[in-house]
Amino acid sequence: MERKVFLLDGATGTELWNRAKKDGVAQVPVWIYNMEHPDYVKDTIRSYVEAGSDIICANTFGANSLSVSQASSYDPSEVVTTGVRLAREAVAGTDVKVALDAGPLTELMEPYGDLEEDEVREIYRNMFASGVSAGADIIFLETFIDLSMLRVAAEEAVTFGVPVFCSLSFEKNGRTIMGNSVEDAVSELEPLGVAALGLNCSLGPDVALPVVREFTNYTKLPILFKPNAGMPVVGADGKSAVAFDAKAFVQDIAPALDFVTYIGGCCGSSPRYIEMLKEKIEA
Repeated sequence: MERKVFLLDGATGTELWNRAKKDGVAQVPVWIYNMEHPDYVKDTIRSYVEAGSDIICANTFGANSLSVSQASSYDPSEVVTTGVRLAREAVAGTDVKVALDAGPLTELMEPYGDLEEDEVREIYRNMFASGVSAGADIIFLETFIDLSMLRVAAEEAVTFGVPVFCSLSFEKNGRTIMGNSVEDAVSELEPLGVAALGLNCSLGPDVALPVVREFTNYTKLPILFKPNAGMPVVGADGKSAVAFDAKAFVQDIAPALDFVTYIGGCCGSSPRYIEMLKEKIEA
């Protein structure tokens, strides 16, 4: 039976900042736009739905109580529930699934930082409870560099009865900044009952491809892949641009279609990238 490939979305943060900059609005932590510019959030998500995404991420990546309380007076639960609600409104009338998006905390766990495991567990538990109660279909844990923190988050996530996707951010050498390998990730996370494993952010599609392919050596779980549009490059005019335009991105990510189940883009990618990726999948 032919394996179906599901299309994820592209970048949320950079798209929201681009909209804010165009309107002369401050580029703040993007979860603040849930509360202050919900139209930006819904329009961004709708653009990915129109581009062909099967699954989109709510604008909740950094909306944990640690970050929200440090940067605002908003209630963290309200920020999360609002983010999921806006996403659900944006996909209304379609079959597109909404993922509660959760990233790593801004502080490290012991022994590398001051956060105790119980604190981390409580922060994620509260975030997931808010998101799932608001209607999230999936919990997507992404951009983690510390496997220990991801394991704690995943242990909490799987108790909520929705599929849990786990994604780490790797370096070119196939390890996270904290030294975790693909094999380490599979060994720690697969036994928890997560629904998918993979890689996002940090690398462009060309350099990330051999790293994400490593997952096939260690697991039969569905694999996900959301690389960046490359590191920004500065032209002769002093303006920065992404290293991979949509055409180059799709060309370099295409070999992953042979083995991944979920695919999309991370920082720097846009609805155009997803639209062209959908064309490639359907070709």
